[in-house]
Parts: sequence; C-alpha cells; structure tokens
Amino acid sequence: MRILQHVRRAAVAAAVALAVGVTAQPALAVVGSAADRSGPSFNGSVYAIAHRGDTVYVGGSFTRMTIEGRTVTRNRLAAYSGRTGELLDWAPSADDTVRALAVVPGRVYVGGDFDEINGEERSSLASIDAGDAEVGSFDHGIAGSVRTLATGHGRLYAGGTFNRVDGERRGNLAAFSLEDDELDDTWTPRPGGVVNALAVRGNRVYLGGSFPRRLSAVNATSGRDDAGFRPDAPALVHAIAVDDSGVYAALGGAGGRAAKFTTSGAQRWTRVFDGDAQAIAVLDGVAYVGGHFDRACANGDDADNGECHAGSVRRVKLAAVERDGSLSDWAPQANGVAGVRTLVVKGGSVLAGGDFTTIGGRTQRRYASFG
Repeated sequence: MRILQHVRRAAVAAAVALAVGVTAQPALAVVGSAADRSGPSFNGSVYAIAHRGDTVYVGGSFTRMTIEGRTVTRNRLAAYSGRTGELLDWAPSADDTVRALAVVPGRVYVGGDFDEINGEERSSLASIDAGDAEVGSFDHGIAGSVRTLATGHGRLYAGGTFNRVDGERRGNLAAFSLEDDELDDTWTPRPGGVVNALAVRGNRVYLGGSFPRRLSAVNATSGRDDAGFRPDAPALVHAIAVDDSGVYAALGGAGGRAAKFTTSGAQRWTRVFDGDAQAIAVLDGVAYVGGHFDRACANGDDADNGECHAGSVRRVKLAAVERDGSLSDWAPQANGVAGVRTLVVKGGSVLAGGDFTTIGGRTQRRYASFG
C-alpha cells in the first residue's frame, strides 16, 4: 500500500511539474524571427504582395529590384520564385505606385495610383497576363485610387478612394466579373468613406477603412449590408485577415491596435501599440502584425490613448499575437518610420513588405520572408 501511495504521489508531482512547465513556456509564433537572406530587396516602398503557386508578385513605388546578387529595373511591379528564389522575367511597368494585387489563374490584377501600364492607358486598375506580362483588355475608368483588391464568387472586388467607375456612381467599392470583365451593376454597397482593406470569406466581403463603422461586412453576391457582423472598431482599419475562427483587424488611432472579432462581431482580444498597426496576417491561429510602432503594451488593451498602464515591451514594426490574445515573443525588430505596410501568408511562411531597411540589425530592404 505504501509503495502504491508513493507511486501515486510521484505521478501527481510529475503531472503538476509538467503542467507548470507548459504554462511557464513563452508564447511562440509559428514562424521564426530570422528573415530569409536569399529573398529580393527593393529601392522603394513595397505596398502589396500576392502569390499563386510558387510565384510571388510584388507591387509598390520601387524602380529597382536586387536579387541573386544583381540589380534589375522593375518599375513598381516584379515577380520571383518563392521556391527557388530566382528572378522571373515578368516585368510590366507602371507609371505610379501600385498599392494592391490579386491573382487568379492566368491573370494578375493591379490597383493603385497609376495612369499607364506598359505605356497603355489604365486608370488605377488593370489586368496583366501572369505569364508574358501583357496588359489585358480589362479597362475601366476609375475616378480616384484603388487601395485594395480581393477575389471570390466569380468577381474582382476593388476598394479605395474612388466615387465613380465608368461614369457610374460608386462609394469607394466596386465589383467586376472575372468571366467577362464587366462592371457589376448590381453590387453597389456604399460604406460612406474610404475603404482600405477587403477580405472574402464564405458569402461575405469584409470591409475595413475610415468610413463611419470602420469594419463591416456585405453580402458577396448582392452587396447588401450583413447585419450579422457588428463589431465595435475604435479607430480606422488599415488591414483585415480572416480565418475560420474570426476576423482580424489592424487599426490606427491614438496608439495603434490589433484586434480579433468573432464572425458575429464580438471582440476576442485587443493588443495596443505605440503607433498604427498597418498590416495583419494569420497563420495557424497566430496573428502577425506590422506597422510603424516601436512598443506593445504588456497587458493587452490596458491603455488609454496609447499609454500603457502596466508598462510596455519592445516590438519594432513587427509583432505576433497568440490564439489566446497573449503577446508572442516573436520580435524580428525591423526599422524605419513607416515600417511594415503589408503582410501575407504563403504556405508556412509570412511575407512582409514596407519601408524598412533592416531586420534584427541586418540589411533587409523593404521585403522579408519568415519561414
């Protein structure tokens, strides 16, 4: 009996020790904090990253790209192999900043501030062949700028700062048929302000921006407001990511924020930074956040006007938030004033673009891959 009691006590002690060990472990992100040294770099800002298969497409304000030890001309659009790291010949030329990319089989949709692609007139929105980089027949008059693109339900969705498309009234949102390239006359939501971010999930298109509600959803096919999603976003939304468990938003305001909401809009968690969160992506339930912040509040949303009540920790331009809302130890430490502008998940990697020139004190010019 004494032996049995001793064994039981030892088992209990081991279980307790194991439990304590698990809870004591630091929260760790899915990817490492060291950037891939073989990726490309750029001489100007990176605003958009998209991929299909092994090919990674990059858009921004750059005019040169350095890869595999050589520098080549790339006027605001470029592509490389995410598998081998090789430069690809795809090199269309935009005459002004590219702010958004969306890829479907055979085509790359491009949005931004440009008036021409490859010398052909295209007003802020264009379709480019994914192989030979020829400009497609897709041609619409956008009265303003396109800041975000998304695809789904046979449509290309565009958001930004425009009020008309082909002379027809639009409230900073529009949809186009992927089959015949025509403007969708029936999809006409009007959020009431600038749209910075779009994400498609299920039968919803999620919208983020500086309109009155800041974060909302509309029906993907009808464009009608979705009353089932009613989050309380405290500041303008710069970026959105979605997964099966909810909606993630990168926000500005007095001290930037990253937040997660359920699909009905209930808040799951909030993390506060000392500068805007401008980009967000989710991989295996971990939210990766980029922006122009330098520190994160130690205790989640325990802050007023960006001032942390319980102190802060160093997270320069990049941070990660675990599934339970706790701040991860992931801290690559980028630099720059504007910092990180975009984050994208590709397979098991997180791709970052922006204005940074170093990560962890090592040269990494405006593009990085964490795997």
